[in-house]
Amino acid sequence: MAIENYRVNRQIRAREVRVIDAAGEQVGVITIEQARKLAEDSSLDLVEVSPTARPPVCRIMDYGKFKYAQRKKDRQSGKKAAAGGLKELRVRPAIDDHDLEYRLANGRRFLEEGHKVQVVCIFRGRQMAHPQHGYDVMRKVKESLGDISKVEAEPRMTGNRMTMMLSRKAGV
Repeated sequence: MAIENYRVNRQIRAREVRVIDAAGEQVGVITIEQARKLAEDSSLDLVEVSPTARPPVCRIMDYGKFKYAQRKKDRQSGKKAAAGGLKELRVRPAIDDHDLEYRLANGRRFLEEGHKVQVVCIFRGRQMAHPQHGYDVMRKVKESLGDISKVEAEPRMTGNRMTMMLSRKAGV
């Protein structure tokens, strides 16, 4: 439930509510006036946490702290989602050793950050007649990154592209 959707204190319209106090103990079903009084006595807010229940469930808590914790949790979950992204390494069948090393260093960094890596070997013109050169490059990539990655999808040709999917090994 989004933070803005919670009803607080005077916004709660139900006549009777089930109340949970600041310690997490259930107070029971009481009138809204009694619930507001309990919250006010403890210098906290009355927050409706389950409006669809009969009667609605309200919790006595510090609403400011609750909003802060929710925002922090939302930011953390956003970071986790971004870390599982997909990165692409583009190589050629006739790639030079130094260029391949550079791309492998990037691939290693991507894997260490938690991304999956899709290795794409693009063929042009007469290179299409020799797919074994692409398989050789893919083998080199697989061997070089084999200590921290596992092959999720073996190399395969699709049109003028050969693709292979790598992901990080568990426990590395």
